[in-house]
Amino acid sequence: MESSRIPGFYKLPPEERLKVIEEMTGLSGDDVAQLTAGLGVEQADRMVENVIGTFQVPLGIATNFIIDGRELAIPMATEEPSVIAAASNGARMAREGGGFVTSSTGPIMRAQIQATGIADPFAARQEILAHKDELTKMANDKDPMLVKFGGGVKDIEVYVIDSRVGPMVVTHLIVDCRDAMGANAVNTMAEALAPRIEQITGGRVYLRIISNLADLRLSRAKAVFKAEEIGGPEVVDGIIQAAALAEVDPYRAATHNKGIMNGATAVVMATGNDTRAVEAGAHSFASKSGMYKSLTRYEKNKEGDLVGTIEMPVAVGLVGGATRVHPVAKTAVKILGVKSADELSRIIASVGLAQNFAALRALASEGIQRGHMSLHAKNVAVQAGAKCDLVEIIAARMAAERRISVDRATELIKELDKS
Repeated sequence: MESSRIPGFYKLPPEERLKVIEEMTGLSGDDVAQLTAGLGVEQADRMVENVIGTFQVPLGIATNFIIDGRELAIPMATEEPSVIAAASNGARMAREGGGFVTSSTGPIMRAQIQATGIADPFAARQEILAHKDELTKMANDKDPMLVKFGGGVKDIEVYVIDSRVGPMVVTHLIVDCRDAMGANAVNTMAEALAPRIEQITGGRVYLRIISNLADLRLSRAKAVFKAEEIGGPEVVDGIIQAAALAEVDPYRAATHNKGIMNGATAVVMATGNDTRAVEAGAHSFASKSGMYKSLTRYEKNKEGDLVGTIEMPVAVGLVGGATRVHPVAKTAVKILGVKSADELSRIIASVGLAQNFAALRALASEGIQRGHMSLHAKNVAVQAGAKCDLVEIIAARMAAERRISVDRATELIKELDKS
């Protein structure tokens, strides 16, 4: 791919932006047609129940990203103004430091099988572990194709958990899902093992399902933001101070992590993955210590530059689900050029870090509202009935006045119509 640094990209009309991305990523004519056509009702009717129409979300491109040495244009599906602009801006400021460098633990998910009504739960735990090889084979026999590609059950863990209704013996299947998100495969394995675990323990199995706390499927990203690139030493110190509060205060951490998910969720949605699963995993991982904390950390290196890091669960796939059915999602994956679910997960973590950095920089310098409200003003102008070029003019006036409302936009429309 050519450089993802595209000055003035945001000034182009949508059809010209699409042409730039088509040329950069090698999309076919059919791919471009799918992006503009979107999801049809017939396709939607095959995806979910009781379909009556489709609800479209804007799909944009975040520019400026270098991830593990690759120039990338990032498809993001979101309804919130300033998210794509902020991610692009964060990525631009990371370029001088080499962009984003990533790593991961691999596509490992857990299934839980809950056995109840056991008089001797610790003895039952040992019995399950004694049958580990048998249970592993039983589970892997349910998905020979996954095993063929190197996946399947890699380990079994067993926990005795106290609850208000008594002790429970909970078996965890540790499953390598390869390029799938894994819910279907993992749930099928858990269902298959439930009767045998009842025989081994003498208990009754109720739940047998995936856990969305994907703490064995972690994606990490790091970026160095040069002090002179982001506004100087004071901005570096301000970001570190702001981030430190999110490490110890759940009230701040909630908004801090919401900013991360603004970026991450937009890529998850654009690629047809399960936004609820990724968000549940991220927020539960942020709470693992017993207190809800930030998913990012910011430090100053010996050169005085800002170093940002993120570590979070990202359970996404490239096979199965909407990723292979939704025409826009398929094209979004082509734009990214990813070859594995693991690679996609690391891109998502990088976008989350870029988004979070951009928000913190705004908070530590000019304030979050300035950029956000200028973009929000365009939506307000449209709500008031502004057309074509009037949208930009009215939005600019309202932002300059710091009076962004439908009433003010309506007044400006009348004024401009008279003139």
